[in-house]
Amino acid sequence: MKQSSSYSTSRIQSDSIINGRRGQRVQAEDLVENFLLIWLDNKIDESNDDFRNSITKLRQTVNTIEIFRDPNECINYISTFENEKTFLIISGALCDNAMPRIYPMSQIYSIYIFCRKPSQYDQWAKKDDWPKVKGIFTVIDSICDSVRQSARECDEDSIVISGQIEPSFMYTVLFKEIILEIKFDETKETKDLAEYARENMAEYSKALSSYEQSLEIRKIALPSNHPDLAQSYNNIGSVYRNMGEYSKALSSYQESLEIQKIALPPNHPSLAVTYNNIGLVYNYMDEYSKALSYYEKDLEISKKTLPPNHHELATSYNNIGGIYDKMGEYSKALSSYEQSLAIYKIALPTNHPDLAISYNNIGMVYDNMGEYSKALSSYEQSLEIRKIALPPNHPSLATSYNNIGLVYHHMGEYSKALSSYQQSLEIKKIAHSHTPNHPSLATSYNNIGRVYDSMDDYSKALSYYEKALQIHEKSPSPNHSDIESLKNNIELAKQKL
Repeated sequence: MKQSSSYSTSRIQSDSIINGRRGQRVQAEDLVENFLLIWLDNKIDESNDDFRNSITKLRQTVNTIEIFRDPNECINYISTFENEKTFLIISGALCDNAMPRIYPMSQIYSIYIFCRKPSQYDQWAKKDDWPKVKGIFTVIDSICDSVRQSARECDEDSIVISGQIEPSFMYTVLFKEIILEIKFDETKETKDLAEYARENMAEYSKALSSYEQSLEIRKIALPSNHPDLAQSYNNIGSVYRNMGEYSKALSSYQESLEIQKIALPPNHPSLAVTYNNIGLVYNYMDEYSKALSYYEKDLEISKKTLPPNHHELATSYNNIGGIYDKMGEYSKALSSYEQSLAIYKIALPTNHPDLAISYNNIGMVYDNMGEYSKALSSYEQSLEIRKIALPPNHPSLATSYNNIGLVYHHMGEYSKALSSYQQSLEIKKIAHSHTPNHPSLATSYNNIGRVYDSMDDYSKALSYYEKALQIHEKSPSPNHSDIESLKNNIELAKQKL
């Protein structure tokens, strides 16, 4: 997301709602830990509201969900795991074809048949013949309840009965039970626990403390290279990253990676998650060559383990495109962004916000290349999607208007630039009404000032530059280069009066 014509640029990394939050590949503490849920249905329509609501409900129970339409792709994916406990939702229509092949796989712990007419599939629910099949279901809520019960049964199956239970083991079981009993607000989009902790405990330090306590319990209760330890380090790294403590985040992610390299197959999806997270930190640290290296490792695994049009592949291409853009390699950036967009068009609904992000990023590359008409077209496509997909005062709409204004400014169409910048500013004033000194307001004031400057209206330019400067000087962590840039703009405007 390009915020300003004179300030440094930054980009929104998208979070896809379906199939887990892997826009940034932040792996959260699973609600039902160390389990994977797979949904196999050849008639799934990801743009359907019922499907999206079902995914939201399922993600309140199991954090990691993969969607497949083709039984062969599903079987190949499951076979890449060795120790992953897998729950499978399968449509009744695919039982005859897929059940005999999937059922014997050791990774499959339980199976849930999802259909409209249960009587047609009674033969698959006979406990004596198919004990892994937990039932035939017509509503997702019932499957969620059954998954929770199956998770408890699986934990109990792993308990070694002895005269005394080690305290560390008891704490681990209690921790899992607490997680399983958490009640979430189904009217809100499901969030990973790192975000949930941040928003509900109000402080990153508390979220960090919770994850560190979980890690200490796991260190006592589990082998030194158990995948759950890697998960804890990953979560701690994500909190540090959100706090801006990138060296600590990197250290935690590296700890996670070292365990995963020992505990998991070389193409396990969890490795892709960690490679992505490390790449993200290097991106924030402006170490672009290192970021690119890790993003490419993420993509390499994802291409082997995911269907060719899976939306997470689009996310990987998007992240790589972002690095090439920052490195000034615009043709490579454009190629990666276009690959991302092509997949998103297949994998996501027509007006999904991630499509808007792709169009925005493509527009930004064209803008950097000086191809302003193409940039404007892409930015306008992004804006049209956001108008449909987002609330009227969403900050992303302000971003779109800002970027359109930027292109008009570059094209010398100052009245259109001014109009777009003003629309962006009005949205920001509403969106940030509780934070009147929000930095994005300074960006808008600066950009409007620059347009007036270009129109030789130096008194108005000076007024807007001064508003931008006041906000920056009140910031608890001021950007000194921005302040110097604004002071320079103010001095030049005064000289022209």
